[in-house]
Amino acid sequence: MDALKATQYYINRIVADTSGMKVLLLDRETTPIISLVSTQSYLLSKETYLVDRIENSNRDVMRHLKCVCFLRPSESSIQALLDELRSPKYGDYYIYFSNILKKSMIEMLAENDESEVVREIQEFYADYYVATPLLFHIGLSPSAYPLFAEGHSWNPGALSRTVQGLSALLLSLKRRPNIRYERNSAMALKLGQEIEYLISHESNLFSAKGTERKTHLFILDRKNDPVTPLLTQWTYHAMLYDAIGVTNGRVDLSYVPDIRPEIREIMISQDQDTFFKQSQYLNFGDLGMSIKEFVDTYQSKTKSQHEIQSISDMKRFVEAYPEFRKLSGNVTKHVTLVGELSRIVNANHLLEVSELEQSLACNEQHNTDLKSLKAMIANSKFLPENKVRCVILYALRYERMQGNATPELKQLLISNGVDADHVAMVDVVLRYAGVGERQSDIFHNENLFSRGRNIFKGLQGVENVYTQHSPAVAEMLEDMLRGKQGLQWQERLPNLDPKARPPLIGNENGIFNQDIIVFIVGGATMEEELAVAKLNAKYKSQNVSILLGGTSIHNSRSFLSELSATFFPLTSQGR
Repeated sequence: MDALKATQYYINRIVADTSGMKVLLLDRETTPIISLVSTQSYLLSKETYLVDRIENSNRDVMRHLKCVCFLRPSESSIQALLDELRSPKYGDYYIYFSNILKKSMIEMLAENDESEVVREIQEFYADYYVATPLLFHIGLSPSAYPLFAEGHSWNPGALSRTVQGLSALLLSLKRRPNIRYERNSAMALKLGQEIEYLISHESNLFSAKGTERKTHLFILDRKNDPVTPLLTQWTYHAMLYDAIGVTNGRVDLSYVPDIRPEIREIMISQDQDTFFKQSQYLNFGDLGMSIKEFVDTYQSKTKSQHEIQSISDMKRFVEAYPEFRKLSGNVTKHVTLVGELSRIVNANHLLEVSELEQSLACNEQHNTDLKSLKAMIANSKFLPENKVRCVILYALRYERMQGNATPELKQLLISNGVDADHVAMVDVVLRYAGVGERQSDIFHNENLFSRGRNIFKGLQGVENVYTQHSPAVAEMLEDMLRGKQGLQWQERLPNLDPKARPPLIGNENGIFNQDIIVFIVGGATMEEELAVAKLNAKYKSQNVSILLGGTSIHNSRSFLSELSATFFPLTSQGR
């Protein structure tokens, strides 16, 4: 399964099926859907000479051009299309909707096409956002689609958009899955029920040729693993999301002093950037060496004698040789990105922060953790947001431990100048994903057996101290793929229809010849995408394909922001 190829197929059809010079009209939500999977040069190669928004009423009349529309079947986009058809600016209209179109909408379009300019209406199910071939999301945000209504329940608008996006993914991949959900999640159950209803209601669409391969849809809840989105990341793609931020495949560097105009905003795409495809999973140290090899190669060709020992040296070299920027633009932009990541790591002391985070996430050593955490809070060199994140991790891990010092740490944060509303996020996260809400023992510290497992886990070698943590979803999938603890996972992930006799999740030997779509209500992370990529490679011989999705893609800031904005936000007075 490849979400990128599935979406590209539709976008390519949209611009290639209509021959001749044309205009492409998009709406607010389909614009980033296309920008993530296609390029201006490709659109031009298909004679698409103008791309505009259908909401823009100031477009020129050009009746000699054809018009291709790719729109979501939302009320606002339908209304904009009706206004367009009442006063058409182009000769012919070929209309593609990103999801299932209601019969009433088709009738409205026919009634308003008085000039008879509409030549075609089709449904092309590209109604989700593709971050990588293995990761898609619905694009929920607190401003546009708040996730929660009251506690652990769906906001109706977010539920509707998620059902539309997830069903579009299934249709684009030609999959009719067996649906399982995390037993303790009312939101996962509700989403599964809505998807199942849609599948049965549109059975003709979901029974198309090519849907025969056995596919599981696992609907998980972020509350069962609140740790993963709180951790500092150290692989390239994940660091970009975590340290700078990535919006619809773009990294905004306009805040960097004296940044050159051509790299104020940088597009990252493994489909269009060979260096990024090869480097996206490299850890920070290996990434620096990878870029240095490119610069060294150019140096040898130009016989330059510049000595390059650091990322700063690379940046100075690139600035000194404009012809290098022209010859190797991709490497230049990555030198800039890695240089900014290096600056952020050093300025925010992220190596020290990450070491404590990893200890809190992976090891049971209360006294040591508490001492380190108090020292961090008292040290003004650390950012308040990083102090709060570490206290949240402490509160989650040691919630039930006798001697838990969370109230003391919260007071220490306030006395060291951290805003009370930020400190209140400790309580928000505990209400959202404390031990009473979680289904899984993510810290392996809730009973004697799991505590012993945690101790032995700490004795094993790890790649480095900053990447010890493994997401809960990786552990779950690995157990399934190896045929371990099958009954436990089937109990934790019941089938949607308790009366049905569903296919088992593999057997005692593991899972073979099946596809798995994992969807996380509350957002997925780049660390989880990396885990899925590793599992796909490791178990390739079992003919298993795993695809990850979420209501959004989270870093620590967006995760806490979503909870703060929509999940019972607390005042500075606390609970």
